[in-house]
Amino acid sequence: MNTSIIADSTADLMPQVKERIRVVPLTVHFGEEEYIDGVTMDHKTFYEKLVESDVLPSTSQATPAAFAEALEEAERAGESAVVITLSSKFSGTYQSAVIAAQGYKNVYVVDSGSAAMGSGILVELALQLVDEGLDAREIAQRLEEEKKKIVVVALVDTLEYLKKGGRISKTVAFAGAMLNIKPVLSVIDGEICILGKARGSKMGNNLLVQEIEKAGGVDFRKPVLLGYSGLSDAVLLKYIEDSRQLWEKGLDTVRYTTIGSVIGTHAGPGAVAVAFFKQ
Repeated sequence: MNTSIIADSTADLMPQVKERIRVVPLTVHFGEEEYIDGVTMDHKTFYEKLVESDVLPSTSQATPAAFAEALEEAERAGESAVVITLSSKFSGTYQSAVIAAQGYKNVYVVDSGSAAMGSGILVELALQLVDEGLDAREIAQRLEEEKKKIVVVALVDTLEYLKKGGRISKTVAFAGAMLNIKPVLSVIDGEICILGKARGSKMGNNLLVQEIEKAGGVDFRKPVLLGYSGLSDAVLLKYIEDSRQLWEKGLDTVRYTTIGSVIGTHAGPGAVAVAFFKQ
């Protein structure tokens, strides 16, 4: 029996990966305005509205009915399914998937424990395991182990969105802006945490490299994905150049994508991020 991989729309994916899976959308709210993530709102539109809006957007979890629709498609195709969701600490989407799966056989739901690019590389790994011939149960078991090794680190260009989200005080945000402070964020145990702060982009890039090395190094046998928030990839390309020694031995091509709404809401535009499996 073939295995279908299903993920929610908050997983940041390369286009060729997205083509191979079924995607269940969440809903993004900007005040009274409502958008379907990845359907009526792409990443470009999200960042345009994020910059314009005085309030932070919020997301509504994907519904059990939306997951059931994707599972129904898989069942009609004679496929088993592995469903991968963003961390249950971020959203009730995981619970929605669990509820939907109760009506189907050979369906396994995996809480990625991460979000955005972290969920994205877990989806990629799932597809690698499909290609290796593992069945749905075996894939889910492997993902439960491998997800513990996912590391996501991001260098943030502005403190404004962390202030809006209540993760830092107005006083800290003001002082940080005056001193050109660039915080480094991570997703740890399903929650966004501040790992450290650097003065200026160059020191920030160095801190990002240090955090990657502190994690024990990158396992280049598994997916690695870089990302940027906002409308321009210029800051990310500069980071890739400055950290070339990290990637040149392990990667033929440094792949990158845009960071979606879950982390983008807190990071704001101008952030760069790396997602990988540690050794």
